[in-house]
Amino acid sequence: MGILNPLYDAVSWIIVQFHSLYGLVFDKDSGLAWGLSIVSLVVLIRICLIPLFVKQIKATRNMQALQPKMKAIQERYKNDKQRQSEEMMKLYKETGTNPLSSCLPILAQSPFFFSLYHVLSNIAQGHQVGVLSAQQVASAQKAHIFGAPLAAKFTDGADKLASLGASVTDVRIVTIVMIVLMSASQFYTQRQLMTKNVDMTVKTPFMQQQKMLMYVFPIMFAVFGINFPVGVLIYWLTTNVWTMGQQMFVIRRNPTPGSLAYNQRQERLKAKGMLKEEPVAAKEAQDVAPVKRAQPKRQTKSQRQTGGSAQPAAGSSKPKQGGGGAAGNKPPRPSSGADKPNLSKKK
Repeated sequence: MGILNPLYDAVSWIIVQFHSLYGLVFDKDSGLAWGLSIVSLVVLIRICLIPLFVKQIKATRNMQALQPKMKAIQERYKNDKQRQSEEMMKLYKETGTNPLSSCLPILAQSPFFFSLYHVLSNIAQGHQVGVLSAQQVASAQKAHIFGAPLAAKFTDGADKLASLGASVTDVRIVTIVMIVLMSASQFYTQRQLMTKNVDMTVKTPFMQQQKMLMYVFPIMFAVFGINFPVGVLIYWLTTNVWTMGQQMFVIRRNPTPGSLAYNQRQERLKAKGMLKEEPVAAKEAQDVAPVKRAQPKRQTKSQRQTGGSAQPAAGSSKPKQGGGGAAGNKPPRPSSGADKPNLSKKK
């Protein structure tokens, strides 16, 4: 546990600084001052994670663009799992795609999440943790959100909650409402990604996996949420709301090509006159132009004579021969004796 002590110190120090700031406006022992300190901790962490979120967006888009190729590899090597894995890794390397990049924000904030859980658990037991003094620990224990102490959990018994100045009913109502909101926000975030920012014309195992996570994550929050202190529920609910809003912004401004959100964005740009469509006549001209260019523009002399045998060119001085049709092309037959001129008369 000693290796995580610097992280406990960092999390507790950030909370203390925000609490000192909000203590100038609200009661220092109020749940509002301590609760806003936890919310501010989330906002600060998520701002620092924006570069990782950008990488996550790029990695997700790259994964979606690779789905047809991935599906082709799976079908081609469906009986050879080892070769299939090798081809997948080769595809990732060639395209510079890392499947784990889509999990970077979650992985990066996980240490802060568990550190906050450790800090609040110690506060519930009245133990000093991080840079929190004994007076600050006592103040945090007294802080209530809608009647529920920040360090209380759904599974806590009546005696423990009584020592924190709360009742079982108040704590369980508050925790249930927060768990429901936390699960609903997670479900909506994942559903928004699946229905608006994915090209539904391509059916791949990746899409089936994302669809499964849409139902798995909310269930996980509901199951594990009953063991989280109220302060941790505030932390996770805040980060879910942040993620939902951040994703809505990205989907609206930079959607995946071919998705529903992309088509809606194109329609908005057309309505504003920012995306002009080519006239129909121009499109037809582009379609006809290649056909015209394919026709020969120049012909040799032999090609012209061959092509003009049926229809001679105007102004041609070629003499006409007797007899139409094919007979006209034959040489004249020698004339018979009757047809010879009478030379004796000319004498």
